[in-house]
Amino acid sequence: ALNGFVLVVTSEGLIFYSSHTIQDYLGFHQVDVMHQSVFELIHTEDQQEFRRNLHWALHPPHAPEGEPSPEVGKSLGSCAVIYKPDQLPPEDSSFLERSFVCRFRCLLDNSSGFRALNLQGRLKFLHGQNRRSEDGSALPPQLALFAISTPLQPPSILQIQTKNMIFRTKHKLDFTPLACDAKGKIVLGYTEAELRMCGTGYQFVHAADTLYCAENHVRMMKTGESGLTVFRLLTKENGWKWVQANARLVYKDSKPEYIVVTQRPLVDEEGGEHLRQRSVHLPFTFATGEALLYQSTCPLPGFPGPFQSKGKTSKSKKSSHSHGGCSQKDDIGPSSLLGAVMQQDKAVY
Repeated sequence: ALNGFVLVVTSEGLIFYSSHTIQDYLGFHQVDVMHQSVFELIHTEDQQEFRRNLHWALHPPHAPEGEPSPEVGKSLGSCAVIYKPDQLPPEDSSFLERSFVCRFRCLLDNSSGFRALNLQGRLKFLHGQNRRSEDGSALPPQLALFAISTPLQPPSILQIQTKNMIFRTKHKLDFTPLACDAKGKIVLGYTEAELRMCGTGYQFVHAADTLYCAENHVRMMKTGESGLTVFRLLTKENGWKWVQANARLVYKDSKPEYIVVTQRPLVDEEGGEHLRQRSVHLPFTFATGEALLYQSTCPLPGFPGPFQSKGKTSKSKKSSHSHGGCSQKDDIGPSSLLGAVMQQDKAVY
């Protein structure tokens, strides 16, 4: 019900809790940020301000000027001071109230990579941690920041109307599905287990959209973002659902770790219009353009038609493994674009 999300950050800078609605505002899944350093999400210029507000006296220890903010953030846990409750002001003191603004990393389309959030709350004791010091003695509860994070810029009416339809999926770098949020399960009809068991995510993409999606996939691996991509996804009821998607790389320790895709369902008329615009740039259809699609001048051996039933797919998979992937003429790699199309059931067309 909030126009924002709940955030609890320990004195060391670890995200102890985030409500799942963080996904609606920053694009990160709840489980991906919990127990991670909050400074990995905050703009470098704002890290010192956040660190200041974590300290009960707004004066964090060991934060020398001129030291790079990210390094300070990473070493914060090792230099955090443990306080006894009698060294701290009473919990109901107005001195512990906090209200400040920070820029957080954002994976959503309508941001420039960061989103300014107003954090409003207070420092409170975080109980039940059962932490121990090096000599084995129990440590007293420490203050943590309990705050509600709301965007500085209020959402437009259009954003509010479309927000309920948008769903997000998480993928490996080769686009293999890893997770799907609750709205995505409603739109597509699959469970997460069903999405994962089918191999590469291209099995869910319409054959006529496969090459187009692959080009944007390559662009995303180079630039970090795919740009808006309109294509059809296979639903569990063997129907096609048009979606407008934007994929972004999520980095960890400066290396790409996974892909987050934000997808908005479209009506068939919108999807058809996008397809017509695309055909101007890509003037051939799947039905007549296999030679151009797959850079082949003649029909491929062992590939009787544009599609192959699921039963035949499993056989082709087994034979490709048994040949060790060497006999390329007879076997198509199941993780290739052509292999993904061959694994689709022609009944869905």
